[in-house]
Amino acid sequence: MSGKNFTVMEFILLGFSDLPNLQGFLFGVFLIIYMSILLGNGLIIIVTKVDTALQTTMYFFLGNFSFVEICYTSVTLPRMLMDLLTQNRHISMAACAVQLCFFLILVVTECLLLAVMAYDRYVAICKPLYYPVIMNQKLCVQLVFGSWITGIPVVIGQTYQIFSLPFCGSNKLNHVFCDMPPVVKLTCGNTFVNQFSVYADAVIFALIPFLLIVMSYVKIVMTILKLSSTSGKYKVFSTCSSHLIVVILFFGSGLIVYFRPKSSNSEGSDKVFSLFYTIVTPMFNPVIYTLRNKDVIGALRKITLKWKES
Repeated sequence: MSGKNFTVMEFILLGFSDLPNLQGFLFGVFLIIYMSILLGNGLIIIVTKVDTALQTTMYFFLGNFSFVEICYTSVTLPRMLMDLLTQNRHISMAACAVQLCFFLILVVTECLLLAVMAYDRYVAICKPLYYPVIMNQKLCVQLVFGSWITGIPVVIGQTYQIFSLPFCGSNKLNHVFCDMPPVVKLTCGNTFVNQFSVYADAVIFALIPFLLIVMSYVKIVMTILKLSSTSGKYKVFSTCSSHLIVVILFFGSGLIVYFRPKSSNSEGSDKVFSLFYTIVTPMFNPVIYTLRNKDVIGALRKITLKWKES
């Protein structure tokens, strides 16, 4: 069937099929990771809702960010676990399209939320006197709502366009889930248009938010350097460092997958990098924000003490 169009009813997610002796081990590892993601990010959501001291703009965004982490991890990891457990890697075209659509919507939401969180830190540090006025409750809700809905029409249209195209060569996806680059690679016709749409979406919804984050942090660093107190510089930078670490992990791996030149040897490494922005970042997000944040640690201690007393 190589080089010819044919009707694709399902795809085969190769995943980690090249490691047959490690299927059980990988299932255990990914199950532990998934449970830790649910527990860690769930705790952040609970803490930011329960503790009155954390009901501020920064933690409002953090709670929403943790919710997005849970959602988009749940789009990919349960399917990966099922494939590892059953060794049945077949996925219907409809299921693949739904997974890709929800995954892209949530990734776009995460990119925009990270940019919003960077803007929040920029206003708090560079314009502290105007912070309560600028970052009012109405604007915060609008920014979160906008982050959720902005990419929906584009992603739905993009998904429909991809799965309306003919497929040729093979129905085997050398990936751990239905992501846009490996799916587009199997399409026929004008491949330039297909590949261009992938890059265009990555530029609009990933590269531009990343550049906005960089611009925010450039201004934040310039403001921090103007502070005379060394302890003041450390305190201000510590409030941004957690967010900055998450940004580097998430955008660094994502931009590598979508923007580096493709070759036949890059598929294996693409799978590894994709695990960073789908699994590693959501897993380390709670650790990064709790270990480096005294307010969150204090809130967790309060909840733990109340639970022990009850």
